[in-house]
Amino acid sequence: MATTSHHHSADHGGATIQTPPPPLPNFLHSVKLKYVKLGYHYLMSHFLILSLLPLITITTVHLSRLTLDDVENLYIHLQYNLITLTALSGLIALASAAYLMSRPRTIFLVDYSCYRAPDHLTVQFDRFMARSKQYGEFNQSALDFQRKILERSGLGEETYLPAALHKIPPAPSMAAARQEAEDVMFGALENLFKVTRISGKDVGILVVNCSLFNPTPSLCSMIVNKYKLRGNVKTFNLGGMGCSAGVVAIDLAKDMLQVHRNCYAVVVSMENITQNWYFGNRKSMLIPNCLFRVGGAAILLSNKPGDKRRAKYKLLHTVRTHCGSDDTAYNCVYQQQDETGKVGVSLSKDLMAIAGGALKANITTLGPLVLPISEQLLFFVTLIMRKITDSKTKPYIPDFKLAFDHFCIHAGGRAVIDELEKNLQLSEEHVEPSRMTLYRFGNTSSSSIWYELAYTEAKGRVKKGNRVWQIAFGSGFKCNSAVWEAVRAVKPSESNPWADCIHKFPIEISV
Repeated sequence: MATTSHHHSADHGGATIQTPPPPLPNFLHSVKLKYVKLGYHYLMSHFLILSLLPLITITTVHLSRLTLDDVENLYIHLQYNLITLTALSGLIALASAAYLMSRPRTIFLVDYSCYRAPDHLTVQFDRFMARSKQYGEFNQSALDFQRKILERSGLGEETYLPAALHKIPPAPSMAAARQEAEDVMFGALENLFKVTRISGKDVGILVVNCSLFNPTPSLCSMIVNKYKLRGNVKTFNLGGMGCSAGVVAIDLAKDMLQVHRNCYAVVVSMENITQNWYFGNRKSMLIPNCLFRVGGAAILLSNKPGDKRRAKYKLLHTVRTHCGSDDTAYNCVYQQQDETGKVGVSLSKDLMAIAGGALKANITTLGPLVLPISEQLLFFVTLIMRKITDSKTKPYIPDFKLAFDHFCIHAGGRAVIDELEKNLQLSEEHVEPSRMTLYRFGNTSSSSIWYELAYTEAKGRVKKGNRVWQIAFGSGFKCNSAVWEAVRAVKPSESNPWADCIHKFPIEISV
């Protein structure tokens, strides 16, 4: 056997200098952990199939060795046990029928529409501040605070405020609030009915959520009257549930669709700003003025099997977490009067900590439903190690990027998006829909997650089989999640709110 060696030599004045061969790369440092995790994830995801391979192989070998005599003997054996065979077949058929009748109905998201206000309602920062100053009730400290919040908020210059707040002085009234509600609800519904080619008479279930504006007759009744919905329509009006109420409404519609067969459900998610603008000087109550903007969404759900061909998504899971039993959580988003009697919504300094705790509780429930077995095992082993080593082991944060392809994080504010990006170890692209929605439309409350999904569709990113995680936070305090799976490659609808501006995004947001 011959061996070879490599030597590098150079002749310097007759003397030959040999240099050592280059060292081998340090494989310990060159192998990236993420690829190890992906391999582990693939192994655990296909563990059952891999375990069955030896059994399948053995069975195949035995079947290949069967002779005609063996098959004939098996047939004779079954003839002598005809009663047992018949009973067993009947039992299997009965069990199959019971399973098919009791399994949950598939809920399809046929389509949805997001409201886009007319351009004359846009509010630039300078215009916002000029109107606030002209109002005359804000002191200089309150004006400076609002400007600082605006500049750091992540909002852009093209968000919308209702018509009543563009007037000098502002003219909030019940009539103006009704007009805002009608503009948002009917604007979204008109587009939805046009795209899906259904009418009000086809709707069997109607759920409307609006936290701070609940007139009589209700918002549901306004829709029933406008579109002449049938007399036996099931209507639900959800109030006071904050920015996470959109997922609550989806969850309620899902439960109703499990009961009523061959039915359409319409969900309308919105907030009303006209009568809920704060005109005082308490800083904790001025923050919503700077963040909340006009917006709303209408969603069509169906349990009709025939709608699978035209649907965009099917609903996989909804998980709701309520932390209202804790006093600090209950009070962190609170509508009240200030010392001068002016009404507004106060945001506590504990809000981010409360949101973090609610998120932890929510994903603890959601994780086992969506995470691959590899992530669940890692989390479980780490949990056991922390118990044994008295919490000295670093807690393992499950990689939700293995469970979801797209993330729709409620655009409540820049701090909310930043915290979830950090805690869930998401990339810039994962939080891009949330940041751009906050920039373009502001915090539209419960409907923001639909503007984010519309952004993802407008970018052409949703492929068949992709999973979408919608997650929202709201007063109470609540954290709610909805998980959807695309049943086809999703193209943006004609009424997509990003249709004429998606080419401008993403943009760099300077804070």
